[in-house]
Amino acid sequence: MPTLRRHDDKDHRRRDGLGAAGDENRIRRLAEAGDATGLATELLRTVGVPGFGGPDWTWLTDVLDVCPDEFRLRAALAITELSDHVQDRFVEVVLRKVSFEEHLELVESVVVGMGGKGTQHVHDLLTDLTQAWPRAGREVPGPVVGAVRRAVQATYGIHKLERMAGFPGHPPFSPGEAWADQALADLDGLGEPWRALAAHAVTATTAQPTAAWEQRARRLLDAVGPEAARTTISRWLALVGRPRTMSVRHLDDEAFDPYNALGVRGLIWMLAFLPPGADSPRVLGHLVETALKKVQGLGPRSPMLANAAVHALARMEGEAAPAQLARLSARVTYKGTAKVLGSVLDARAAALGLTREEVEELAVPTYGLTEVGRRTATFGEVTAELTVTGTRTGITWRTAAGRTVKSPPASVRQDHPEGPAELKSAAKDIDKMLAAQVERLDQQFLTRREWPYRTWRERYLDHPLLGTLGRRLIWLVGDRACCYADGRLRGLDGVPLDPAEEAAVRLWHPIGRDVEEVVAWRDRLEHLQITQPFKQAHREVYVLTAAEKDTRVYSNRYAAHILRQHQFHALAAQRGWHNRLRLMVDDTYPPATRELPRWGLRAEFWVEGIGDDHGGDTLDSGAYLRLATDQVRFYPAEAPANSGHAYGGGYEQWVPGGAAPVLPLPLEQIPPLVFSEIMRDVDLFVGVASVGNDPTWNDGGPEGRFRDYWTSYSFGELSGTARTRRDLLDRLIPRLAIAGRCTLDGRFLHVRGELRTYKIHLGSGNILMTPNDQYLCIVPQRSAAAATGEVHLPFEGDGMLAVILSKALMLARDTEITDPTITRQIR
Repeated sequence: MPTLRRHDDKDHRRRDGLGAAGDENRIRRLAEAGDATGLATELLRTVGVPGFGGPDWTWLTDVLDVCPDEFRLRAALAITELSDHVQDRFVEVVLRKVSFEEHLELVESVVVGMGGKGTQHVHDLLTDLTQAWPRAGREVPGPVVGAVRRAVQATYGIHKLERMAGFPGHPPFSPGEAWADQALADLDGLGEPWRALAAHAVTATTAQPTAAWEQRARRLLDAVGPEAARTTISRWLALVGRPRTMSVRHLDDEAFDPYNALGVRGLIWMLAFLPPGADSPRVLGHLVETALKKVQGLGPRSPMLANAAVHALARMEGEAAPAQLARLSARVTYKGTAKVLGSVLDARAAALGLTREEVEELAVPTYGLTEVGRRTATFGEVTAELTVTGTRTGITWRTAAGRTVKSPPASVRQDHPEGPAELKSAAKDIDKMLAAQVERLDQQFLTRREWPYRTWRERYLDHPLLGTLGRRLIWLVGDRACCYADGRLRGLDGVPLDPAEEAAVRLWHPIGRDVEEVVAWRDRLEHLQITQPFKQAHREVYVLTAAEKDTRVYSNRYAAHILRQHQFHALAAQRGWHNRLRLMVDDTYPPATRELPRWGLRAEFWVEGIGDDHGGDTLDSGAYLRLATDQVRFYPAEAPANSGHAYGGGYEQWVPGGAAPVLPLPLEQIPPLVFSEIMRDVDLFVGVASVGNDPTWNDGGPEGRFRDYWTSYSFGELSGTARTRRDLLDRLIPRLAIAGRCTLDGRFLHVRGELRTYKIHLGSGNILMTPNDQYLCIVPQRSAAAATGEVHLPFEGDGMLAVILSKALMLARDTEITDPTITRQIR
């Protein structure tokens, strides 16, 4: 390494950063020692940034100009590896006057390292780096092509880099994603018309296709053939979101390549221009959910693609596309896409002269079911029966000899290969649609939805799919409660009903009903062995407490809890609440709110971020990991919004013009049904998202700060949901094989094993052991519900009930436990 001459001009030094004598000497020594990583580290540690009013960098260029090109390339590579946000000006200075053609492997690594974030100001450098291959008479490598294309998407403006990003002669998509790899492999054998179509797809740079873009796309689709285009494009899009086949720096493995995303959007648009097949609406519906899957620190993968798929579904003919829109409207919680879905469905409703709710109901397809919950298909002498049981779909095969088998016989696979695949796809679609419809129906109580009997019967009782839900619920026909049994609508006394066709029908709710009636309905459903799709007969009812009558305008019933913010945020969106993730920043946020337009009300749940340690109490994005809860309030729908600081300190209204703030409404004025359902939601948020539910938090979490809360919640008083769970367990336990080993006592289910006696808390599911209330940590498995198969449950959806039952069944036979993480604690 040559000796570097010292530059002593003090005007070139900076006293408070790079350029101070100490920094300059360290950098000179690192350069003389050939320590490229050390040099990069020292540069990134400094404050000055060249070209932005920092120090004069002449002395540094003097240092680097006499260093070998390979050393300088390794230093530039180290800068890209050490910094999440590439300090592009540093790279530009380090690579000044370097000859790239003799070190193409290092140049490739540098370009790939720069090809994500932070390259907005070095277009010329990145272009020069990329041109090293043509200057050397070689083809630009695929990873470099992908890196430059991503760099273009991360920057702005028209420049040389953008003009060359198309890389004439290179594949239209960048490798590294499953769908793109498949498309590139297919394009090799499909011919020039297909390559032209793919090249046009990546030019989808606007929010909606322009007339000119669509005209060219239609010509290209005609050239390859509409049927071939639909089949091939659907096959490619079905792979979007699969695990990356090549890791890329600056790009999360679950994130979409921003350049390829343009190609996906173009293909989505093209699919909308084609005659719909059975598979294309399904592919687009799945793509919406895939694109909205959240990546930690990033958020939804690609709202752009989700919105494009929604618009494409809106353009498609037939019943399959509206069915996907109806399903997505009940499932999508991301605000931007939910708004697009709402606009699309509202436009369809206006065009048909119907309400939005009617469009969502009418859009639910039958999926080929010929009677409620059943579809039969014949393949030669073999019969397949698709049946819906609860919210799960199964397929049973019957051979020519009448023997029942689980999988299609060889004759079907050979002579009718598409039949089993279509049935399997239909079963998956049914499961997804049922889950969406359960959520939609569960929220109908607050919409005051009402149907004429004839309409309701067509859409809910006799509909081949929705009938599997409607026949397991209690309805009010006129003023009489009834459910479906033995082929008829029957009242609580079992007597059949013959309603008038215009009789009003609505969902039955236990609020305001006599206790005797509620208990009687529970008994009747149990006798009929009906498992309701959600809690209805066993639904929790929340009435004003004495404390709430004293506070008058707010409830503190669920204050002072610690919730996992992201889990709460997801639950709130699922239940129709609007909430913003709180960051540890100097900013204000509205409370979590639920609009109740049918009642002219708005409910608010006040929460605030908790913690002050960036990194310890937040994600890398700055989002709080946990929230502290406060009051529940109700306001008139038109009242100005409240807001509070992210750090806490209370909420207040900002009212323009100095007008007086709108006061919260007295709780006694809130309709009992509204109050009960809102408090039930909040109980759900706390019951699911509380850190007190986490069995691994018995140490109190970070630095033990939440030990007192964890203990008080884990083994404290029961919430409304937990009290309902207790009442249900009182009825279920006598039917269990372990009934003789179980007793209910206050807040706990006591289970007597051979080694210990265990106390399972009915709210958190956490466990204490005799003789000294020693804590037992058991982390439940996802399949906990499977262990409860020996007992009939009256409703679906209570995961904690399944966890408690599975723990009880296991602990009653504690000598048979082999898991060492458990046996170490109980022996």
